Amino acid sequence: MIYAGVDVGGMSIKCCLANEDGEILVKDSFKTKPGITSAEMGEEIALFVKKLASEIGVQESEIAAIGMGTPGTVDGKKGVIAYSNNIKLENAPIVSDVKKHIDCPVFVENDANAAALGEAVFGAAKGLSDVLLITLGTGVGTGIVANGKMITGKGGSGAEGGHIVIKMGGEKCSCGNRGCFEAYASASALLRQTAKMVARRPDSLLARLWAEKGESGIVPFDAAKADDAAGKKVVRDYVSYVAQGIAGLVNVFRPDVVLIGGGVSNQGDYLIKKVSRKVNSIVYGAGINPKVIVKAAALKNDAGLLGAVALAVRGVKGDL
Repeated sequence: MIYAGVDVGGMSIKCCLANEDGEILVKDSFKTKPGITSAEMGEEIALFVKKLASEIGVQESEIAAIGMGTPGTVDGKKGVIAYSNNIKLENAPIVSDVKKHIDCPVFVENDANAAALGEAVFGAAKGLSDVLLITLGTGVGTGIVANGKMITGKGGSGAEGGHIVIKMGGEKCSCGNRGCFEAYASASALLRQTAKMVARRPDSLLARLWAEKGESGIVPFDAAKADDAAGKKVVRDYVSYVAQGIAGLVNVFRPDVVLIGGGVSNQGDYLIKKVSRKVNSIVYGAGINPKVIVKAAALKNDAGLLGAVALAVRGVKGDL
């Protein structure tokens, strides 16, 4: 059977066709039109899926289902994007808008939740039933799978782990609150932390690399690896922030595995091992309860697409 995966973003909408094992057969993307309505998006997605199918000789009738991951609050049971600031939609009946143009089941969920499901079905947590995915990007996305099911909360507004508070009265977060996990552990936060250290230590290697390579999240890691004190301080603090948020979530859900994805995760073991050690030193029952397994997410750039495919596969089976 063939499944379509759709990863909706503010800049582009990625689509793929894949089989039940998560093998992508074809993928492509198109730009997200500014001010796009739900009706327009639904039509464009359906037509693009049909286009991809025709490119590889798949009939529309062979598409078993479409899964969609979108940013924001998503009510998967109703098939509605309740609110998304990234694509400026409210109470958007996206499932029915897609189904007007293609005859197959359609499922939608928050993109981070779908990505966690994708890792559980096809990725680094394959075969595990309890999974926590932390995505360190522009923000901090979290997806939670418990007993094999996504935790989405009432109206799809749950599993927003990026907005647990790790420092009362702390840095202002994009959500309007202060001290959120996202305000300290996102890639954006890492850039702010690096810029502050550069201002304090203009004579450091960190400052020189910042000037030479541009304002990039890679810079503090490069400086730290070169034994620069300023770079090491930035990385050490950042690791502590990431670990603090993860530990708080682990204390509630105690998953089989914690997966770290997003751009910052490209640092690989240099980041993952440090976070793992810190989490296991501060989590509840440290040294007594089972060790928290922290790994890099596996699906990388295809996480959104394969999460959506997993949603479609599970949806058809009635296993969401």
